[in-house]
Amino acid sequence: MVGWSRLLSPAAKFASYRAVLQEPACRNALQQQLRRMGGDHGHHHMTIKPSRFQWDKFKDLMHFYVMLGVIPVTALVLYANIFVGPAQLAEIPEGYEPKHWEYEKNPISRFISRYILNSDQQNYEKSLHYLYEENEKAQMRLLEEQVRRKMSERNDYQAYYYRPSVAKYHRISKEAADELEALRGD
Repeated sequence: MVGWSRLLSPAAKFASYRAVLQEPACRNALQQQLRRMGGDHGHHHMTIKPSRFQWDKFKDLMHFYVMLGVIPVTALVLYANIFVGPAQLAEIPEGYEPKHWEYEKNPISRFISRYILNSDQQNYEKSLHYLYEENEKAQMRLLEEQVRRKMSERNDYQAYYYRPSVAKYHRISKEAADELEALRGD
């Protein structure tokens, strides 16, 4: 019963608008959107309506690109599951160490694990290398801080705390100041 009441309320609202749409003013407005085509050879007319070009173009491109991706992926998945199938559990021969992708059951997972993703061992070694590099940087920063502290204590090195001045520009400015003083005549 609840479902029928949900359907009846829009129908009642439409019935109230139906009387408005049947008035002569609305019928004339609808009739004005017809274009008469041809002379008196019959009922040749074209209904003027908004263009659907963008909507149709969007639907065409959407179907094209979806099918461009869906059809090959579906074919690949069907091939892998029908002809290759899942991996079978078997005894490991003596002295053979399985590769990391051989632990995957699905053939697509094996392909991704073999050619796209890194193994767990490789990821572990990469993280260890990252930690090693960060440790080296921290040790270098600590050593530089110790060097700066010793240089500031002793004041005997021309490095971080020594700013060399260029005497050339000092001489030029002194000569200009002497000329100005001579011109003023103090």
